[in-house]
Amino acid sequence: MGIEQITEVGQGLAMLGKFLGAGLCMGLGAIGPGMGEGNIGAHAMDAMARQPEMVGTITTRMLLADAVAETTGIYSLLIAFMILLTA
Repeated sequence: MGIEQITEVGQGLAMLGKFLGAGLCMGLGAIGPGMGEGNIGAHAMDAMARQPEMVGTITTRMLLADAVAETTGIYSLLIAFMILLTA
């Protein structure tokens, strides 16, 4: 193998590592927000069933909690892009 082929193989392995790392980052980083948002929604529905007069307040707080839970997924996306776009 020539030196050109070795550098091409090395670059290919580096790209493979970047793609796998970004995929794992986004895949594992999306599990937590998905479970958290489902849990928030389930408990909000339970609270609305128990106290129908508080539906407006519960909905507002549920949406705020969903937004906070989603930030970890957005951080994972940011890290995945950083992994992919660095040299």
